[in-house]
Amino acid sequence: MSPHRLVPVVVATVLTVTLSSWRADASAIEDYATYEPAQHCASGAKPGTEVLAAWVVAKFGGGLGGIWRPCSGSTSEHHEGRAFDWTLDATKRSDRRRAARLRARLFATDGGGNTHALARRMGVMYIIWNDHMWSAWDGFAKDDYLSSSCRRVSRCSPTLRHRDHLHISLTRAGGRGETSWYDGRMPTP
Repeated sequence: MSPHRLVPVVVATVLTVTLSSWRADASAIEDYATYEPAQHCASGAKPGTEVLAAWVVAKFGGGLGGIWRPCSGSTSEHHEGRAFDWTLDATKRSDRRRAARLRARLFATDGGGNTHALARRMGVMYIIWNDHMWSAWDGFAKDDYLSSSCRRVSRCSPTLRHRDHLHISLTRAGGRGETSWYDGRMPTP
């Protein structure tokens, strides 16, 4: 084969390999998160948690109910700065709709066929809202939820029932902003 005929073949091969690699990277997605229990107290909110909380409020309304909390004998994802509360009221139809729109967006299948794509890319570990929980390790199936601090729903406060806020806990990588959704969204140090 003459060198002039070889050049188009080489260029076409390089383009094919490059486009295939780009498509593979574009569809690469995190696995479903496992439960990563809190282990220590942090001194404040993690950057990924701050970015995600701001995105949720900007896109869907409602208010930010807080991220980091000082430790008081126990640990939680809030104490590690990788959980936030989105202020909503389960007795209000508009807030139930906001929560439903967020879940629909997080749990949608993307163009690459990845189920629960946005939640996985964000590092969402679980969501608790209005007596229900959606956890990554359970494929984000809707489960009934009752706080371990409550013996019965009828004697449990709206806060412990997550009826006055929606709670989102992130993996450690999500809290740090190191999962694929955060690419280009994180502030530069």
